Formats: sequence, structure tokens, C-alpha cells
Amino acid sequence: MCSREVHVMPTHRFVVVLLALLTLGGCASRPTNERLTQADPSTGYRPYLLMPMRANNDPSTLFVLAFSGGGTRAAALSYGVLEELRRTEIAIDGQRRRLIDEVDIITGVSGGSFTALAYALHGERLFSEYEQRFLKRDVQGELIRRALNPLNWWRYVGGSAGRSELAAEYYDEILFEGATYADLLSRQAPVAIANGTDISTGYRFSFYQNDFDLLCSDLNSVRLSRAAATSSAVPVVLSAVTLDNYGGTCGYEYPAWVQDVTRTEGRVRPSARVAQRWREMQDFQNSKDRPYIHLVDGGVADNIGMRSVLEALEAVGASAAFRGEVGFGAIRRIAVIVVNSRSAPRNDWDRSEDPPGTIGQLLKASGVPIDRYSFETIETMKDRQEIYGWRREMLISRARLAGATEAEAEAGVNVVLPKLALHVVAVGFDDVRDPTERERLMNLPTSFVLPADDIDRLRDSAGRLLRESEDYQSLLREWGGAPRPAQ
Repeated sequence: MCSREVHVMPTHRFVVVLLALLTLGGCASRPTNERLTQADPSTGYRPYLLMPMRANNDPSTLFVLAFSGGGTRAAALSYGVLEELRRTEIAIDGQRRRLIDEVDIITGVSGGSFTALAYALHGERLFSEYEQRFLKRDVQGELIRRALNPLNWWRYVGGSAGRSELAAEYYDEILFEGATYADLLSRQAPVAIANGTDISTGYRFSFYQNDFDLLCSDLNSVRLSRAAATSSAVPVVLSAVTLDNYGGTCGYEYPAWVQDVTRTEGRVRPSARVAQRWREMQDFQNSKDRPYIHLVDGGVADNIGMRSVLEALEAVGASAAFRGEVGFGAIRRIAVIVVNSRSAPRNDWDRSEDPPGTIGQLLKASGVPIDRYSFETIETMKDRQEIYGWRREMLISRARLAGATEAEAEAGVNVVLPKLALHVVAVGFDDVRDPTERERLMNLPTSFVLPADDIDRLRDSAGRLLRESEDYQSLLREWGGAPRPAQ
């Protein structure tokens, strides 16, 4: 119960106000996510429902952008990629189109989630407003000022609210305008998925209806600003964002692919990660033991937001039911652009006999594993098509040895493993050719404020890195386009 009576002797007004605010601290409460009475896979903010609604979108290509974490550095680099895609033309069925209009899904973490969500909401407006509304604003300074303002303490001192809820309010003011996921349902825009981490288990949790079904909760009423605040809730610095868990009460049924990837007889080895995701889904459904889910920065689980894409590729090979559910039967090309804003600020630790301090060690102890995990994820994605192609060739060879013609073997294998072309384009500072420029970008801090000239440098670098990428050039050639001339 929050009602409390406070008796004080007459004294300085500020002290009285401060005592009252601290006393009311325990009353601070968070926004609640709405309960879902019946899970319905035919409604809500889901990629497989929204992608077919895009006008003039090539149904044979799944085009995904993955924007990593990294504060304003990540937001600016990912924005520069969007700018380059907007300036680039391709040819589909003889018609010239902007490459950006072919993007189906943008998955974002931390700073990258702001760009993803803002583009899904604002569309073309983003390119005239994003710089001043977010990129070139001292977001970090304003968040600190609000946190230190005693008039705001009652909102997050005690109770279930926290600093991240205060941050979400600010993000609404400057960027998201109070929009909810319901406002995105009618947008002609890519599906934007912000990613968080369940701090209790380390599991990935994403802001789209598929994951909210697990909690028996309706995503439509959730504000975009709260998703962005969750995805960027760096542990300790910002508070976890808490969701109510009603899992197991809405008649949720696991998708058909679960049976395929969890069977033991004749199981295909690459489904192991997908089977692990099923176990995670079961855990989220357990609202009896877990009535609340506490989420922090998505980078703790996956700093480039690519694990869901990797799992989907494995599910393609392991489950015919999955291919049917998400429309993979029509998809012949998967294009993924990973925008990794990993930085590596220089230090002089190895010049001294004395080891680094506690704070420095803590930062490195969390940052280094995240960076290595991101590297391994990207490389696994690049390896995936080779393994997938090898499996197809093996099955075709077996069919030919059994007496099938080449055409019959190809047709038979297509039922099990559709023919897919996979393009993985990685954009990161390691590929900046100028060593001086590379070092400068690598030394940019992870914060929510950067000088305006660094913002412009990041945007320019994003476009240049894309144009110089051989993988990107190969993708454009397939699409009947060509990179813009170097500038």
C-alpha cells in the first residue's frame, strides 16, 4: 500500500520537499503491459504478416538489416547505411527501385534499435529530422539532468519503476511521439524488431508479437520508446525494464516447427540452436514461477541482433513446417547486412607493470566476450550458406545414385531444402582503409552524445564501407544494380 502520512516540523522548504519525495519513492510504479486473453498468430506485429503488405516489394527476396549496439555511434552508423540504401537503385522485373524499399526486417540492439524503430515509424521523415531530433542531441546529458532532478526522484526511487522508464519518457518527447506498436501495423515500412535480454536467464527477448505471445501479452499497446529503452538498458547504469508475465493463460500453441526440431528420430544436426530456442520459449511460458520478466540491454545476449536470423536459417533446413509457416517456399534469396559498430578504444595497460583498475577490468570483461560473440555470429552466418549448399549437393548426389535424373533429383531435394542464395554483408570499422580514420572511429566512446562532426564522419563511413564491400557489390549485381561511385 502506497499511502503514507508524513509529519514534519517547520523547516526549510527544500528539505520538506525532498523528504516527501523520498517518502513517496516506494510508490513509483511502471507502465504495465496488457494481458492477452487468446493468442492469435493471424494478428499482431509479426514479420510474416506484415511483409506481404509492402507495396512493390520483391517476394522472392528476404532482405534483413541488423544494427548493433553502441550508443549514438551505432545509431549514426546504421543511419548512414539507410542513407546509402536510399540513394542506391536496383532493377526488379525491369523496374528501377530504391534498394531501401526492399528491406523487409530491421533488427536492432541498443543504439541500433533507435534507428530501426524511428525508420519504421517516421519513414521518409527520418532523413530530414533524425539528426537534430536524436543523433546530434545531447541525449546522455539530458538523461543525467533528469535523473539528478529531485522532482523526478519519486518516479524511480523504490517501487517497480526505474531510470529506464524515465529515459523512455524522454525518448517519447524527442523521437517517438508516444507511438505504440499498433501505430506500426499500417505503415509501409520494414518490420523493426528491438531486442532485449532476460537478465535472469540470459535469453534473448524481442519486441514483436511472436515473443509477446509467450508472455500472453499484447504488444500493440507497448510504446516504441519503452522498447528502445529496454534494448539500451545497460546493466547498472540504467535499470531493467519489467514486463508482467501471463504466460500459459492464453491458449498459446507452439508453432509446428517445434515438433520437427525436437524429435530425436532422424533429427537433423543443425536444428540444435532452434531446439534450444524452444526450451527458452517454454521457460517464458512459466508465469507461475516467473510472474515478472526483467529485461536489460539486448547486447548482453546478442549485440548484433543476428541470433534470430541464424536460428531461422537453421530451421529452414530442419523443418518443412517452418518453411511453410513463414513463407520460405517463395523465397529464393536472403540478403543480410550486418552493421557492427564495435569500437576498440586504445589503452596503455600493457605499458605498465601495474594491472588495470577494477572499473577498467569490469568494462573489458563484459565488452570483450560480447565482441568475440558478435564476430563468431557473423562468421557462422557466412558459413551457413556453404553448409546449406553442401547438404543440397549431397542429397542430390544420393538421389542420382538411386537412379533419379538430374531434374528429378533437383525437384525432390527442393521439397526438403529449397534452393537459396545467401548474401551476408558486414559493415564495420575494421574495414576502413585509412588507418588514421580507422583508429579515430575505433576510439569513439559508447555513449549517447557525440560531436556533430563525428556523427557526419560515421554516416559517411557507412556509405563508403558499403560501396567498397565486394559482398555488397555481388548483391547489387544480382539485383541489377551497381554501387554508387566512390566519393
